[in-house]
Amino acid sequence: MGAQWKAKGKELAANARGRVFGKLAKEIMVAARSGADPASNARLRLVVEQARKVSMPKDTLDRAIKKGAGLTGETVHFEHVIYEGFAPHQVPLMVECLTDNLNRTASEIRVLFRKGHLGTSGSVAWDFNHVGMIEAEPAGAGADAELAAIEAGAQDFEAGEDEGTTLFLTDPTDLDLVSRALPAQGFTVLSAKLGYKAKNPIDPASLSAHDMEEVEAFLAAIDANDDVQTVFAGLAG
Repeated sequence: MGAQWKAKGKELAANARGRVFGKLAKEIMVAARSGADPASNARLRLVVEQARKVSMPKDTLDRAIKKGAGLTGETVHFEHVIYEGFAPHQVPLMVECLTDNLNRTASEIRVLFRKGHLGTSGSVAWDFNHVGMIEAEPAGAGADAELAAIEAGAQDFEAGEDEGTTLFLTDPTDLDLVSRALPAQGFTVLSAKLGYKAKNPIDPASLSAHDMEEVEAFLAAIDANDDVQTVFAGLAG
């Protein structure tokens, strides 16, 4: 899990569906500030593709684009903020938030971190690399992840979160370029975003079952917060 932490289990995934749409809608609104046309707005195009992959309703998607682009007359202002700290048992975390109220978010994050440790800026970031993360799957037989990574310009690749997928890692500035190049190399892009990858992830096997349950419960509580977009945990595997 050295990249993005995701809740496990079908029931958890089903219960989180509404939250996923809400988080994506925020990202779409922020990206749409630079233009409502995905064809000329790389950031918006990547988020829209991700929204379609999780079957976000078209009217929800269109409304978020128009709202973010200022076409509805509504004022939308979300600030991007990152919190650093540790889950129980010293698992390092980077928590990305989009919020319209920094004081509310800071207060809620402090409460959520009571069972862990909330650090100051830079206290954990040094142990993570800021990278582009592209999850993709083979479009057909014969697709070679190593060759695709080289030809598309990715820095590295590894097994993805889901079976049969590959996570291509890029320089942050190359995220869109590599995303566009992978289909020609036999891979279908499932999601593409900037994120944080732990340099020295903790092996879950080094924790007891009870300790790991505490870590998972902590991460789930953080992820459930409405202002939290993504949780990056320093866990291997």
